[in-house]
Amino acid sequence: MSEDRSSQPASDGKRSWLERLGQILQGDVKDQTQLVESLRTAEQNDVIDADALAMIEGVLQVSDLRVRDIMIPRSQMVVVDRDAGIEQLLPIVISSAHSRFPVVGENKDEVIGILLAKDLLPMFIDGADKKLNIRDLLRPAVFIPESKRLNVLLKEFRASRNHMAIVVDEYGGVAGLVTIEDVIEQIVGEIADEHDFEDDVYIMTHDNDKFIVKAITPIDDFNEHFETGFNEEEFDTIGGVVVNAFGHLPERGEIVDIEGFRFHILRADNRRVHLLQITRVPVESASTEVPQT
Repeated sequence: MSEDRSSQPASDGKRSWLERLGQILQGDVKDQTQLVESLRTAEQNDVIDADALAMIEGVLQVSDLRVRDIMIPRSQMVVVDRDAGIEQLLPIVISSAHSRFPVVGENKDEVIGILLAKDLLPMFIDGADKKLNIRDLLRPAVFIPESKRLNVLLKEFRASRNHMAIVVDEYGGVAGLVTIEDVIEQIVGEIADEHDFEDDVYIMTHDNDKFIVKAITPIDDFNEHFETGFNEEEFDTIGGVVVNAFGHLPERGEIVDIEGFRFHILRADNRRVHLLQITRVPVESASTEVPQT
């Protein structure tokens, strides 16, 4: 006589986790708010961990958010000109470290296609001396409205295998851009990229005049490394100094000069600044004014 496996207690860890979560949610959950409260109770009772809770909340949030909520604004987009030569193009590709670039024509507010950085590689094989013609390398640009929901956009990204879309406003003008990474980060949190370094390292030197610095760098460590004199009693981290100089929570791409250093926001979300690029500038030309974007 065969065993009735359905009557046996689950020994599989995954099944046990789901059963315990199901018990938590057996109550009459009427809306998303109650669902989130139940999930937070599950986390407090060690049914799920904090990372799982954050991802579930991220999934729920994605269905409510629209492209306009996470897009990179037009003023912060890194674009290239279709008539640019290799001398003008390479510094942009190298300094931004992006893999995809919107391409503009005579009308600088009109995107005519997308350039992939990897498509430039054949120009440098076997010492080839080839003239760059960006028009020959253009990929079609995908245009989407600001109002598109993120869950719908994610499905479209997966179906089309596109990684970037140009966002247009109600008049058809370019409002910004969004990438598949931007959408996924709403669910799983930040994704490691070329700027990431060890957890116990706060400051990474790119060259003598350019540094990548975590916003959580303690003020005393920053002062010691850069021989600065930021107030260690007023602020705990360099991120606090930078946010105070802006007077608002800055977005990625914003820049401010403070006491001989230029702080360029590399990574930020709607809660805090994460990563900064810092370059030295002459003291006489530095200011705490935030440039208009």
